[in-house]
Amino acid sequence: MTHATPHDHTRRRPHGWRVDLVELAARWSRRHGDGPVTDGPNGTNNTDGAPHTNPTNSARGADTTLWRLRTTVRDEPGTLAALCAALARHAVDILALQTHPLADGTVDEFLLRAPADLPPSELTHAVTAGGGRDIWLERADAHDLVDAPTRILSLATRTALDAAELPLALRQLLGRCTIRSLPAKSLTGRPLEGMPPVEGVLEETMMRLRDPSGGAITIERPYLPFTPTEFARARALVELDARLGPRVPRRHDVLTLPEGNEITVRRADTRDLEAARAMHQRCSAKTLSLRYHGPVGDADRYLGHLLSPRFGRTLAAHTASGRLVALGHLLWDGDETEIALLVEDEWQRRGIGGELLRRLVEMAAKTGCESVYAVTQSANTGMVATMRALELPLDYQIEEGTLVITARLSPAVISSGA
Repeated sequence: MTHATPHDHTRRRPHGWRVDLVELAARWSRRHGDGPVTDGPNGTNNTDGAPHTNPTNSARGADTTLWRLRTTVRDEPGTLAALCAALARHAVDILALQTHPLADGTVDEFLLRAPADLPPSELTHAVTAGGGRDIWLERADAHDLVDAPTRILSLATRTALDAAELPLALRQLLGRCTIRSLPAKSLTGRPLEGMPPVEGVLEETMMRLRDPSGGAITIERPYLPFTPTEFARARALVELDARLGPRVPRRHDVLTLPEGNEITVRRADTRDLEAARAMHQRCSAKTLSLRYHGPVGDADRYLGHLLSPRFGRTLAAHTASGRLVALGHLLWDGDETEIALLVEDEWQRRGIGGELLRRLVEMAAKTGCESVYAVTQSANTGMVATMRALELPLDYQIEEGTLVITARLSPAVISSGA
């Protein structure tokens, strides 16, 4: 059985049920200018910082909602106190606070617990009344209750153990953003243009960092500019990755196929290039064509990219004699996740592809992905059957013989993986 397609940014992405992340963020974002200080219940200014006991607040129920709030305030004495007082007047509890100094002010990032029936518009109005501007608001969950130093140390530990974790750690560090790794050279050998300097570049809503493995890492967050503090944290993670060098967990599992043969499944990286090329030589032209959607002679050129931990994770299946017979890839494609499989002809239809696919989906769930997609040819019934065996909701999109199958990871799968 042969499956999927090479990682190709020119292919058509599936549409339909997926929500655009920028649009989602905009639903909860409100931008306001400076506003007057809110008056007290009797028309007098309430400057003592105590919550009002007006009918609106007293009528609110006990249910609460967690919010992440970011706003810019003037760098002057008393501005933070005024903002906290404005939140207190709406019975909003501040659970955590981080400050990001700027040249012309300070960005304050809050984790808030607010009454469940407090509308987002009223919350942003309170922040404006307290002196905040450039307000960004989104729902939070229990994972955000971990304090920032603990969270950053945890991300650093994950990065230290596995080179493939760097893009995921950056995404968790910076929130919803699009991260792309660009190789130093294209598949045709053309050098990358515009290589960022060693110290990196910060441009409002985009960071460009030098990738330790060669090439560059770009991070985009159109709905919210990066602060110098965030840039320094991201650069520190990249520097940690550079100091530790290539590393992939070497754990392996021995599985028995239905026919009785044993195979070993483990993580693979660029050290497996020669074995992967040898497997290509044993694959038929049809198998390689179904997998790579291009000239069979170009198949080997994709392997360096596919096996690099920077672009995702790879699983390899070996026979008892050590022969590499299958590869499964989980590829970070910006803010999407692609899966791809290749099984040597002699070992197709023995359950190896299904086993690798199941493990790839579990990996995707552990990283918090809500969906994965595979691109193949419409005539590849084997890939369709393997995806259907996952027993997950599937979305099919076909155009000019190319089939995109998107599997939505159910909450149970994501919860189990996490």
